[in-house]
Amino acid sequence: MKKIVFITGTRADFSKIKSLMLKVEKANDFELFIFATGMHMSKNFGLTVREIEKCGFKNIFKFINHDKYFQMDKALSATIDGFSRFIHELEPDLIVVHGDRIEPLAACMVGSLNNILVAHIEGGEISGTIDDSIRHAISKLAHIHLVNDQIAKKRLIQMGEAENSIFIIGSPDLEILAHNEISLELAKSYYDISYENYALVMFHPVTTELHSLKEQSDNLIDALKESGRNYLIIYPNNDIGFEFILQSYERVRGHNHFKIFPSLRFEYFITLLKNADFIIGNSSCILKEALYLNTPGILVGSRQNGRMGQESVKCVEAKTESILKAIDTLQKPNKKNEKLEILNSSKLFFKHLQNGDFFKIKQQKIFKDLR
Repeated sequence: MKKIVFITGTRADFSKIKSLMLKVEKANDFELFIFATGMHMSKNFGLTVREIEKCGFKNIFKFINHDKYFQMDKALSATIDGFSRFIHELEPDLIVVHGDRIEPLAACMVGSLNNILVAHIEGGEISGTIDDSIRHAISKLAHIHLVNDQIAKKRLIQMGEAENSIFIIGSPDLEILAHNEISLELAKSYYDISYENYALVMFHPVTTELHSLKEQSDNLIDALKESGRNYLIIYPNNDIGFEFILQSYERVRGHNHFKIFPSLRFEYFITLLKNADFIIGNSSCILKEALYLNTPGILVGSRQNGRMGQESVKCVEAKTESILKAIDTLQKPNKKNEKLEILNSSKLFFKHLQNGDFFKIKQQKIFKDLR
């Protein structure tokens, strides 16, 4: 029986890989192990490891990789140490990571240095921050690439990755969007939301703009207050500078038009997103899930610069006047974004596992020059 380890550090990456985990958990030929760390283990961010536990997974290893004052470099170092000890005890056949956070980077480093196959989900994507560099570093360390589409595949080939190591499986979280059964009434009741109309707010730190981050988040809050609408605010991720954003949010805590949440369960979040007037901030969700659900989006600032889908949303500077104008002139899209093709990601992933395609790939990587 082959042992497969998934590492997850945030509510966001767990929501994207949960369907793949469930496939492995139910299989007779594979044994699933989950290394839960990062934001999952933080009370300040909702202790979302409990969401993993609620899914009924048997083998969950919990690891705290940071203290109260999160520092990305120290958390990376701690995760490398903790994950190394974990895999030397477990001796897995495959490590599966997702995205562009320090936790998958740590797991990739450990896996590649110990000749353990590493599969990376959603490599070859583009964003406008340090996440870009982290994602591409993970891709260069990973042996197997599970990508969204041909565009991502082409980028990885451009980076010297072997074409036979790249598998298109689509985006696993879109699979959940297509089959979500949580009603709006249940979602509102679960989170005690009384607003008839509301918008969602998700604003994350841009680590290269720390000098202006507090001003940007204050400008966002000023615009939201002035708009007079109702807002559901979700905490930022824990990248350096998140405390500046939380300080801005404290200005509206207890305000009649604002409710603030450290985290929302993904299926409930999707239902709330689908029924929202719009979503505002700088989350990649604005360019993906919101577009598929036909929910208008406003991108604030530079975090998603270069990412596909920006032509379908409003993009504004992080200035009060610009944000307020975007809110006042926002219109609902006429149709869903047809570019977002939903594949049965979990089925495709499991097919490759069963066929043994992944396990035929060599740990020794060779850079492939473009012809």
